[in-house]
Amino acid sequence: METPGASARCPLQEQRARWERKRACTARELLETERRYQEQLGLVATYFLGILRAKGTLRPPERQALFGPWELIHGASQELLPYLEGGQWGQGLEGFCPHLELYTQFAANAERSRATLQEQLKKNRRFRRFVRLQEGRPEFGGLQLPDLLSLPLQRLQQYENLVVALAENTGPNSPDHQQLTRAARLVSETAQRVHSIGQRQKNDQHLRRVQALLGGRQAKGLTSGRWFLRQGWLLVVPPRGEPRARMFFLFSDALLMAKPRPALHLLHSGTFACRALYPMAQCRLCRVFGHSGGPCGGLLSLSFPHEKLLLMSTDQEELSRWYHSLTLAISSQKN
Repeated sequence: METPGASARCPLQEQRARWERKRACTARELLETERRYQEQLGLVATYFLGILRAKGTLRPPERQALFGPWELIHGASQELLPYLEGGQWGQGLEGFCPHLELYTQFAANAERSRATLQEQLKKNRRFRRFVRLQEGRPEFGGLQLPDLLSLPLQRLQQYENLVVALAENTGPNSPDHQQLTRAARLVSETAQRVHSIGQRQKNDQHLRRVQALLGGRQAKGLTSGRWFLRQGWLLVVPPRGEPRARMFFLFSDALLMAKPRPALHLLHSGTFACRALYPMAQCRLCRVFGHSGGPCGGLLSLSFPHEKLLLMSTDQEELSRWYHSLTLAISSQKN
């Protein structure tokens, strides 16, 4: 027999109740994590920035390069928190959105910050001793300065997850629905810009590393303006003779084949010399064998207008990864 309560339940009411539970849970998490985040920002501002400024351990340009707009980000969190504590989610988050540009600036400065930290830890004994002392404070819970410097970008990702979830679980009739929807869109757009900045910075790191590995005057021209995809050893199978091991660097628009320089080379020991640069826009790729798995490795055929390359590996998984990356590079040149 059906209970009175079961017959009275309304699917729409149940859905609204689920939204409200999720909204309350998300709002609570946003508030609690914001309190902790603001505390961490304040600790860095006090025990690192404030003391460094008072002692003069770092010059202002170096301090700015290391911390970027840290204190402004701290101030933005201080403005946001009272709204969250008062349950004014829409008003607080919409008012916070103009400060999102600080996170874009912080991301753009991240590579400079890392380089400054490495340089100062290496060359500045006073700074090195100071950092070690501050990192040992119990307030930081064992986090080191590089971990602390990554907090704003980690928090931006949390903002995206939590604000989007908060907006999605706020009913359209709620007074702050439109404010939360706008805030979620702006936070997501900022997170995407920051992600793109990070990808460019990682690519620049790879290009500098490849440039150092190649050495010589031509290296900069070979790597500049490209997206790095992968590198590794492959066997080049010639028309006659034994296969030769070569190092390959795959970029978004080109495949570079390089040969190791002699170990006793006076200037470039441990580097590679470029032997060929193949344009991926003119490449036709196919697998000769190695489709079905097994211990025998595989063979790839790359055809260019004036040359054909046969590349072999005894590691079939590695060759499959190369095939996938080469396919992506070729597709990107056709689009």
